[in-house]
Amino acid sequence: MKKAVLFDLDDTLLWDERSVKEAFQTTCEYAAAKTGVDPDALEEAVRREARQIYEAFEAFSFTKMIGINPFEGLWARFAEGEQQQFRQLEQFVPTYRKAAWTKGLAALGIEDEQLGAELGEMFPAERRKRPLVYEETFAVLDQLKGKYKLLLLTNGSPDLQREKLAGVPQLAPYFDHIIISGEFGKGKPDVTIFEHALSKLELNAEDCVMVGDKLTTDILGANRAGIDSVWINRHGVDLNDDIIPTHTITSLQQLFSILNA
Repeated sequence: MKKAVLFDLDDTLLWDERSVKEAFQTTCEYAAAKTGVDPDALEEAVRREARQIYEAFEAFSFTKMIGINPFEGLWARFAEGEQQQFRQLEQFVPTYRKAAWTKGLAALGIEDEQLGAELGEMFPAERRKRPLVYEETFAVLDQLKGKYKLLLLTNGSPDLQREKLAGVPQLAPYFDHIIISGEFGKGKPDVTIFEHALSKLELNAEDCVMVGDKLTTDILGANRAGIDSVWINRHGVDLNDDIIPTHTITSLQQLFSILNA
């Protein structure tokens, strides 16, 4: 009998992928109206340029360890976090946003630094307008609350993850504990953050399940910690033979058959 459920946040409970996609679409369509550029081509170019700039940044290895992706860098402030790398990120991101959009435009033949700067500030504003949640999220949490201990285990920068939660204020109260990798100092799949979660719950690994959408973080980390892993695969992603979840579901509602087995 399981006693606790650990949940990932982004693209498990919050629909972050859609929020980012819609913010890109709105920003790129604005650029298209100004320049005639193809909005889909601009999104692709900006994503590509953002990755290249981000991966060349001196604190990239830290962001990878904590679990902060390039597109979070396009709207995060990084105003919190004790590690020095967060101060580097805080100074880096305004230039990063402008450069990603300016270079994305340039890749399509549009040399306009002023527009790049404008788009670099428009995208964060558009992302902040979209705190999207999966339709099933609250129905599932309502059924779990009171029957299981609930813990939110999320990778990311402290201020950004808390901002996401503030955008959906009814979400955080469901959880007995919220652990953010940027506060802990290491991110999933590092086994120590899972051990930290177990210590907060005062439970053993066999008492818990971990639910998440990413094989390389949520599932791998849970497996390493001896926690039963539940991979939510809403989009029919192919299984990585190196990382095998204990269970696979396509909807959070399917979690109950696992917990009740």
